[in-house]
Amino acid sequence: MRKKWEKTVSGFRAVGVSVLTALFVALSRGSTVYAGATKIEGSKLATGTQKLIADATTWLMVLAPVVAGLLIIYFCIRRSAADEMDQKKWNSRIIAAIVSCIGAVLGSATLGVIVGYYK
Repeated sequence: MRKKWEKTVSGFRAVGVSVLTALFVALSRGSTVYAGATKIEGSKLATGTQKLIADATTWLMVLAPVVAGLLIIYFCIRRSAADEMDQKKWNSRIIAAIVSCIGAVLGSATLGVIVGYYK
């Protein structure tokens, strides 16, 4: 169990370092791009895509915890009826549901922040 947890934590660290590196590179660039010169900013495609992403991230922020909560309740019920060997499997499924929920909410929030810069 400990090795799995350490592997999960190291995976999150790798993803975190990659995201921070990408943000650093994106923010440290000195060039500025103006979309107004090509009339992209006012097009239906650009504004529609922004609205679609904003709505999708809002729905994901609401649905991810609800679905994860329902799954956790189901997994706890199944764990209570299982023997010792199966309880370990259900515990790992509960942890996976929690981590997935956190990842979905953080990803949705990050995407929402990124889209917010274009408004």
